[in-house]
Amino acid sequence: MPNPSSISVQISVLPSDPGVYQFYDADDKILYVGKAKNLKKRVASYFNKKQEYGKTRVLVKKIHSVKHIVVATESDALLLENNLIKKLLPRYNVLLKDDKSYPWICIKNERFPRVFPTRKLIKDGSEYYGPYTSMKTVRTLLDLVKSLYPLRTCNYDLSEEKIRSGKYKVCLEYHLGNCLGPCEGLQEEEEYRRQIEDIREIIKGNFKSSLQFFKSQMKEFANNMEFEKAQRIKDKIEILENYQVKSTVVNPKINNVDVFTIISDETHAYVNFLQLSHGSIIRSHTLEIKKKLEETDEELLQLAITEIRQRFKSQSKEVYLQFPVLVEESLKVTLPKLGDKRRILELSERNARFFRQDKFKQIKITDPDRHTKRIMAQMKADLRLSEEPTHIECFDNSNIQGSNPVAACVVFKNGKPSKKDYRHFNIKTVEGPDDFASMEEVVFRRYKRLLAEAEPLPQLIVIDGGKGQLSSSLKSLDVLGLRGKIAIIGIAKRLEEIYFPEDPIPLYLDKKSETLKIIQQLRNEAHRFGITHHRNKRRKGAINSELENIEGIGEKTAEQLLKNFKSVKRIREATIESLAETIGMAKAKKIYKSFH
Repeated sequence: MPNPSSISVQISVLPSDPGVYQFYDADDKILYVGKAKNLKKRVASYFNKKQEYGKTRVLVKKIHSVKHIVVATESDALLLENNLIKKLLPRYNVLLKDDKSYPWICIKNERFPRVFPTRKLIKDGSEYYGPYTSMKTVRTLLDLVKSLYPLRTCNYDLSEEKIRSGKYKVCLEYHLGNCLGPCEGLQEEEEYRRQIEDIREIIKGNFKSSLQFFKSQMKEFANNMEFEKAQRIKDKIEILENYQVKSTVVNPKINNVDVFTIISDETHAYVNFLQLSHGSIIRSHTLEIKKKLEETDEELLQLAITEIRQRFKSQSKEVYLQFPVLVEESLKVTLPKLGDKRRILELSERNARFFRQDKFKQIKITDPDRHTKRIMAQMKADLRLSEEPTHIECFDNSNIQGSNPVAACVVFKNGKPSKKDYRHFNIKTVEGPDDFASMEEVVFRRYKRLLAEAEPLPQLIVIDGGKGQLSSSLKSLDVLGLRGKIAIIGIAKRLEEIYFPEDPIPLYLDKKSETLKIIQQLRNEAHRFGITHHRNKRRKGAINSELENIEGIGEKTAEQLLKNFKSVKRIREATIESLAETIGMAKAKKIYKSFH
């Protein structure tokens, strides 16, 4: 436990300036690094109030000492916090670490530069573009470049002296038309340099200069009646334009912009990053962040922006965001509301959402326990429950045209049906089709029995119906003394409204939410199970009535016959002797005579 007097003394001497604070435990191990606009206020807030979240309470109990660093501005504190987290690796901080070595496109610092992919950055004056999030993107770009410009692939030292002395001979690439033979002096350095200049612009997402050059070249060939050469240039223009159409998603005037969006659930957040140049997406990356202290979306996005921009060496001076967060002072923040800018923000959100869905699908297969835990945590938050609903029971009534009223109770454990725990109920105390009274009877019988047998109670009860059915169920819970001990909700079919006790305003969950899907699955399963039982009961009733219509045959005789012969068809086909073995000769003759 921290020493309150010691901590209060340390807090009392903290400055009210922007800076970074560090929490240490009794063994002088770093626990947490944070930033603040006002160091004194921020650090004091950990001890002045009861922390809502369990993990934060655990952190506060371990704090033994506080250290701080004062900086000039809040944005300086942001950068310093990020660097200290990477250096000190505190236990309670979100660590945005990634051990991947991302690919780059290198334009080599040499005469007649080569263009190739690499994962190593060598400081020899060469130009490196990237990093790219996938090798596929790099290959696509290099395939485009190679289809437009013949470049050398050999690693010869093409100095003027060596070329002049005739040291090298052209290779197969020259004869295939993939290289113009600079090794034998067949291509001018000036022309090669101009190609490299165009390639730089294409890699940056700017196709304008290349298109202009090819179009002027095509016209020149056409004017000189060199139509074959003009057609080859036209093919290159089409390749370039097709690639441009695929990569351009917004207004080409949107240039040098970073787009960041975040979506999150109870345990993880997903930040998508798009980098735009001349209206083209030149980079896309989604980062998964595991929450440690129930951090807000603003805190996580702020951290991710700093980390991703450093990792990908972004030089963009503008960022598009969903909501304002603190960033470097030199960055312009835009919050798009409509038009092309808004569409690119929505595209980024969609990327983050798809990434999250893919992760869920993978987790469902590879780690079903984590998948279940996540859904339970989501349901707890969505339905404002005090505990995770690992055991849920759902009730539904069935009384088609008022006959044979029955009810069904289905049970889900850890979000999945537990069919061995399903129960049917024949309504005993209610006359006619009365949904409210039937629900009251069934809920009472179910939980009276569970209490009597000391069976575990559910964390959540779902009632198929609106406020009326919910109120009826609550009466039974009141009688049993379970009101407030089990959470209970009603789901109305029309608009899928979810009703809570004593709350007239229903909750509307997102139609795609997993919580709503689980509740709908429960409701549908209860309906299916109830209807099946209802139909069986009606069918049995219809068969019994067919036999009972025979003079001298009552309900018990009909049941005895069905028990032995299983169906009316078999009874109809039976001989008098076989019928007599079950119910006696007198009744057997009556039945045989009725059917024949």
